[in-house]
Amino acid sequence: MEKRAVILLVVVAAIIGSIAYLESLNQSNSIQPAQEPASAGAQQEQGVPPVQLSEADRERIAQKEKQYTLAPELAGIAGTFNADHGLTMRSQRGKIVLVDFWTYSCINCIRTMPYLKEWHGKYADNGLVIIGVHTPEFEFEKNADNLQDAITKYGIAYPVVQDNDMQTWRAYQNRYWPRKYLVDADGFIRYDHIGEGGYAETEEMIKKLLAERGENVSGVTIGEDKKKIAMPLTPELYAGYSFAIPRGQNIGNKGGLQKGTPDYAWPSDLVKNAFSLSGKWTSTPDSLIAAEDGARVFLPYAASQLHIVADSGGRLMRLKVLLDGKPLDESNAGSDVRIDGEQSSLIVTEPRLYTVVDAGYDSHTLELVAEQGFTFNSFTFG
Repeated sequence: MEKRAVILLVVVAAIIGSIAYLESLNQSNSIQPAQEPASAGAQQEQGVPPVQLSEADRERIAQKEKQYTLAPELAGIAGTFNADHGLTMRSQRGKIVLVDFWTYSCINCIRTMPYLKEWHGKYADNGLVIIGVHTPEFEFEKNADNLQDAITKYGIAYPVVQDNDMQTWRAYQNRYWPRKYLVDADGFIRYDHIGEGGYAETEEMIKKLLAERGENVSGVTIGEDKKKIAMPLTPELYAGYSFAIPRGQNIGNKGGLQKGTPDYAWPSDLVKNAFSLSGKWTSTPDSLIAAEDGARVFLPYAASQLHIVADSGGRLMRLKVLLDGKPLDESNAGSDVRIDGEQSSLIVTEPRLYTVVDAGYDSHTLELVAEQGFTFNSFTFG
């Protein structure tokens, strides 16, 4: 009897132990408390504690997710200016972010800078953050020192990041310089604008998004430039064969653009809205380089302003400039041209955009007489 009691106690103890073990398994495999959703308001950087959202926040974000796209994160950034390295879109949540895709040799980008600088001055204290995403078009624009010089020259005080490999550009599915995206306090893209113009509309949207976060920004909106009569402009013309040929462009010489360093014959006939060459020029994927002194460029065009993206290879160059066969004068010379008696010269010292002609709208023919080593990437017009 005593032995049977002992056996019974052992069995009971075993049953109790098994129940306890199974309970522990159930607890370890049970559903954990819900985490913050991986939505716009809850995406976290690595190592940052989850943001605790109220029910109202969750509802607001859920509604936005049905209407808007979450702004992609900055990607592949090679350098940061006017901000700490490691700047992210996520770190700016709660603020209004204007993402501006630009490159420093783009005349359209340069013309938008006064508006960006004014918005930065007016609204930075209210929670507007402008992030200039510098996505280079030409190889020399990838150089950090060149970009820093441009930031200093144009007086840019807001953050700029280098998107040298176009990773952020692709993340935003962008195709244009300049292009602006406005991102609200929850990280959603609420507005975007391609190219110049639309300044009043853009500022009104800035003010609307700032008001959503409780800011009082009822001041005067910047005015639009006076509307210009639409006139046919010569399109941007590229020099490098990897830029020009895929765009359906070519030079006006018979036989077109040649790789290597051919000696182009003096053109007998000029082709409208295309430049022609004479003398020896070396072709590269994104530029043409004068292989001898006296090599020439001829360009019939229609515009008020003519600009060239060019470089001198680290030395000062003076290129003779003629417009319709005559030297430029004070009435039509661009800001980078010097008048010396009866001669006009384009002064080239570094890789950037230069203004050659600034006159009333008309059709003209430009002639540039180069020095050996002179490099140009494109012509743009305004």
